Amino acid sequence: MQYLHTMVRVTNLDDSLHFYCKLLGMVEISRKESEKGRFTLVFLAAPADVESANTKQSPMLELTYNWDSEEYSGGRNFGHLAFRVDNIYSLCQQLMDNGVVINRPPRDGHMAFVRSPDGISIELLQKGDSLEPSEPWVGMGNVGTW
Repeated sequence: MQYLHTMVRVTNLDDSLHFYCKLLGMVEISRKESEKGRFTLVFLAAPADVESANTKQSPMLELTYNWDSEEYSGGRNFGHLAFRVDNIYSLCQQLMDNGVVINRPPRDGHMAFVRSPDGISIELLQKGDSLEPSEPWVGMGNVGTW
């Protein structure tokens, strides 16, 4: 398993970039804007991690800016922890076998979400190419929030 990033939602991207980059000294590694999804993702790395972050070898901070205004309460501004895993199906099966609810099953062979005992959202991402979609994952629906 490889720790990838922590995601936080921000209400003002410019103010957040000023804080994280200008004041704290983090460096913008990449940016993705989704017109369809109406959001912008900005990945930041600490200065000492820039080189390895560019090759996805160091954890990053993901700032998520949703274009439509939303008030974040109850910790909703904190998004999730993300881990790259060797086999998403076997890990999800192991988690299920031990009583963990798979909130967003890996129907696509690529991504799943679970929650920690304290309710922290955890994103699991398949290392390399997505696995071929297979049961029981394809037929599973989402459970709760993730």
